[in-house]
Amino acid sequence: MYHHIKKLMYTVNVGTPDTAFGNMLLEQFGGANGELAAAMQYTIQGWNCEDGPRRALLMDIGTEELSHLEVVGALARMHLKPMKSDRAAAEVEPLVTLSYGGGVSLCNSVGTSWTADYLKITGDISVDLRSNIAAEARAKIVYDRLICFTDDPGTQEALQFLMTREITHMRSFSAALESMEKPAFSIGTIAPTPTLVDEYFNASTGEGEVGKDHVGPWNEGNGLHIANSRRDGGEGLTTKPYRPQRGSEKTSSHDSTPVGAARSTRDSKAA
Repeated sequence: MYHHIKKLMYTVNVGTPDTAFGNMLLEQFGGANGELAAAMQYTIQGWNCEDGPRRALLMDIGTEELSHLEVVGALARMHLKPMKSDRAAAEVEPLVTLSYGGGVSLCNSVGTSWTADYLKITGDISVDLRSNIAAEARAKIVYDRLICFTDDPGTQEALQFLMTREITHMRSFSAALESMEKPAFSIGTIAPTPTLVDEYFNASTGEGEVGKDHVGPWNEGNGLHIANSRRDGGEGLTTKPYRPQRGSEKTSSHDSTPVGAARSTRDSKAA
């Protein structure tokens, strides 16, 4: 059940409307990294989640994102309002004026319609939480950039509020993932191929615009080591065939029911 309260989560005040900036704000209304996408992604993930506490987390934040959508919509409408009566303002973005009446619609800043293709929903809570952490980071950087393109104090303050909540949500999603107490790179139910999983393939060699090869913890360390191409005299990646081992990956008691688990049990009995 949803209940709408006739009050914005954050009161928006705009001094001088800026129609061009209002159009930019639509990126956070109906864009790939906007509030509608976040609200839908977290809510549907929550409906799929079989773990009660994390389901509640997803529903709480998904619902807050709808409130953020309302704030962004109010902010955009205030900036777009001159389009309703001023020809020069209307010409900034005719689509917004003529099709949307100088208001908001489910589109981004260049008029592309919102699509469910923006959503990342897998039904695996640990994977979904990782997607959400990345989604909040992308939303944060968009707000960061929007703030830099407006001088209106009220607009900046509203965007600062929204930007800050993205970091809060990142922290919540990160904590929820860590509390599952599963290895950082444990995904699904089938463990990766031993040896191969530790090999960093050096696929960019020689001298060039980016300079010589570099060594860092991303290729030497954290259990990883460099595997050079046979072309360059290395041994290449391990390609010896390895049969997938169902049920071999470390899971968490908070994981949803693994897809294919029933088939694995049936196959093992048949064997």
